[in-house]
Amino acid sequence: MASRESALQCGALAQQESSALMIQDNFTSPLRMKAGALPPRWIAVIGNYLPRQCGIATFTADLCEAICQEYVNARLMVVAVNDPGAHYDYPSRVRIELEEQDAGSYEDAAMFLNSSSVSVVSLQHEYGIYGGASGVLILKLLRQLTMPVVTTLHTVLREPDANQKIVMEEITALSDRLVVMSRHSSQVLQEVFHVPEEKIDIIPHGVPDLPFVNPEWYKCTTGTEGKTVLLTLGLLSPNKGIERVLEALPQIVASHPRVVYLIVGATHPHIRQREGDQYRIHLQAMATKLGVERNVIFHNRFVSSQEMASFVGAADIYITPYPHEAQAVSGTLAYALGAGKAIISTPYWHATELLAGKRGVLVPFEDSRAIAAAAIQLLDNPTACRAMRNRAYLYARETVWSKIAESYMSTFVRARTTRVANAAYQGIALDSPRLNRPAKVAESIHYSNPANAPSMTSLIQRRAGRS
Repeated sequence: MASRESALQCGALAQQESSALMIQDNFTSPLRMKAGALPPRWIAVIGNYLPRQCGIATFTADLCEAICQEYVNARLMVVAVNDPGAHYDYPSRVRIELEEQDAGSYEDAAMFLNSSSVSVVSLQHEYGIYGGASGVLILKLLRQLTMPVVTTLHTVLREPDANQKIVMEEITALSDRLVVMSRHSSQVLQEVFHVPEEKIDIIPHGVPDLPFVNPEWYKCTTGTEGKTVLLTLGLLSPNKGIERVLEALPQIVASHPRVVYLIVGATHPHIRQREGDQYRIHLQAMATKLGVERNVIFHNRFVSSQEMASFVGAADIYITPYPHEAQAVSGTLAYALGAGKAIISTPYWHATELLAGKRGVLVPFEDSRAIAAAAIQLLDNPTACRAMRNRAYLYARETVWSKIAESYMSTFVRARTTRVANAAYQGIALDSPRLNRPAKVAESIHYSNPANAPSMTSLIQRRAGRS
């Protein structure tokens, strides 16, 4: 525990750093609702949700919380996805649960939503979280929904396999609007899946509105006082490229002996289920073999939002060494940018966009020497490092969660408006059930009249009796 004198010193540092920002940068403003447009009152969000341990769950919870804070009259319910054999102690916002591999639960969820007051659905899509080949079971739900659907695509593949392409093409047809988090993903949707540009909204990954402070402020609470902190954060799995940072450490430590590398995050649940903590043990053995075991600190747990803020805040340099280009989104990279961190990253798609304009350093894939050289250069040049941090922080001000919530609400309104406009063009009465399907698929999908759907209570009782 830091002393009162130390805490006061840290507070002074925070105030000094926050008042020193003078650099301007350009960023595309988030979407805004047209004057007079009324936001939907009831919104259903489908996806993984905390306390499930994954990035989608964290994103969904953060998005819901941001919308509720910005729109006090909005009511959100969540349809949460359970992985096989797992059950979670969800908060009251979760009204119904999808069992990943149970086709019936998707059909029941659709009937539940159709019988509710929900006026728009926000679907969080990642191939790995829904059941069936390439997540095909989510189509059983989407085909039956009678309200507008806005789908956030967390992964957009340039080279999908046959199943992935079929699933994505139908999701894009069944959705009224599509949200992606980068221009690259928008281009892939247009070029590979032939989605019209006017159907796509680019809304960046949200970040908390953190102060711009000297890392020493957070080191007071993370046990890294007097150290120079490199950080990689997120669920631990072999596809993160952490080995390359470990290989770079001997050279970095030789120039800056106070350096420690924090690897923060629990082993990914699917990896842990298959092989336990063997990958973490492998990394620990590698650090020992390289002679840097005293410079590597593992925090083997899924961190809370408060802990994440402390760890990222304490970082002098944040590193995302992913080994593959096709990384459409990195929530932790967006978080580090929003906190005004100096960042070293490989040039995967999301990083290439976020770190343009000298907001970070890009190094080649699988190149530990380049990581070492970049880290040493940043640590040797604090003025240049500070300027990079300023650029990153100011760029990310338009991506704080409050503004992202406004953008999503604007997209929800546009989805409903598009339905009404299409209905008027086709001569469909506003009270017709046909209004409640995307125009592109309205005639090809059969569904029951929403008025005949079972009540919420009967659906819950039906699910309780399912074997």
